Amino acid sequence: MPLTDVQIRRLKPENKPFRKSDGGGLFVEVRPNGSKLWRMAYRHDGKQKLLSFGAYPATSLASARAKRQDAKTLLADGMDPLAHSKAEVAQQRALSEHTFGKIADELLAKGEKDGLAARTTDKKRWLLSLARTDLENQPIEAITAADILSVLRKVEAKGNYETAKRMRSAIGQVFRYAVATARASNDPTSGLRGALITPKTVHMAAITDADGFAALVRAIWGYTSGTPETRTALKLMALLYPRPGELRLAKWDEFDLDAATWSIPKERMKMRRPHTKPLPTQAVELLTELKLLNSDSELVFPSPWAKGKPISENTMNTALRRMGFTKEECTSHGFRASASSLLNESGKWSPDAIEAELAHVGADEIRRAYHRAAYWEERTKMAQWWADRLFKYS
Repeated sequence: MPLTDVQIRRLKPENKPFRKSDGGGLFVEVRPNGSKLWRMAYRHDGKQKLLSFGAYPATSLASARAKRQDAKTLLADGMDPLAHSKAEVAQQRALSEHTFGKIADELLAKGEKDGLAARTTDKKRWLLSLARTDLENQPIEAITAADILSVLRKVEAKGNYETAKRMRSAIGQVFRYAVATARASNDPTSGLRGALITPKTVHMAAITDADGFAALVRAIWGYTSGTPETRTALKLMALLYPRPGELRLAKWDEFDLDAATWSIPKERMKMRRPHTKPLPTQAVELLTELKLLNSDSELVFPSPWAKGKPISENTMNTALRRMGFTKEECTSHGFRASASSLLNESGKWSPDAIEAELAHVGADEIRRAYHRAAYWEERTKMAQWWADRLFKYS
């Protein structure tokens, strides 16, 4: 006989648990402590199994019967109600635990363990922070391409097209990491290619004609303002044409002045590979003089204003402005383009040797290894030729 609410309320606990059936496998189990629990007995694949539907009266008689019907529907379709219930619980747990914010944090922590440069990690953290207001607590699997596009459009609306583009890339990295760790099924950012406004490419200003570069070199060697660190940094930018961050963050233990080499660690290289540069005699002389001033600092170019910090990113560009060169004419990063153009224009050096000296990526791993080994002698000669040419200008 089916149960009624009155019957269930009147059930009194006994010394041992006992059951009262409602039919169709559903019953209420009364425990010695007075709790009344809904259960459903059923068979699947020849095995006896038991479902739990909660406690009475929190789970009412009508609700328990509805759950019994749902279980019978699953059985009719050949599905195990217990397995289905566990899967639903796991899915709900995943939705609450695997949020965009938590997975983004995991990805950033992984990058730090993998040895990514702090600057790279900080940029990625900043880009992801722009998306956190909207996506932070959302389950990663529930986020759609439309959700992400809405976030990116807010950045675009401020005219920050390049930032929006980089945000899409950073968000995509979070999703690809989630896919790789079995917490997402796809990367919705892949469907957003072409949806954003394409930012105009702005190349770093550089002087690439011989006469103009000669005037720049004369101005640098004639510059008497600023600190010795700034003046030496500018001269070395012209002589060695590294990326500005590679130079200003340099430490003395990277230089072997006797062997005339500079070994830049992979953490500061754009492609995360260590890079060794030959030093012309003029660069060795400049570094030797500077070391007499900074022998107590591990940094080659310590800031005069912040102890333990290097000169800032803007120090060299500010000096160039004081010399009269506008930002449309040249930047500290532009020395690379100047050297690349003029070295290729000279016709004296193989293009691969020039690319190797610039630490550009070759066509494949074999070619990169060949760059490092086979072109060292040519790069050494090229470095000295370039320095000699600059000193004729100065």
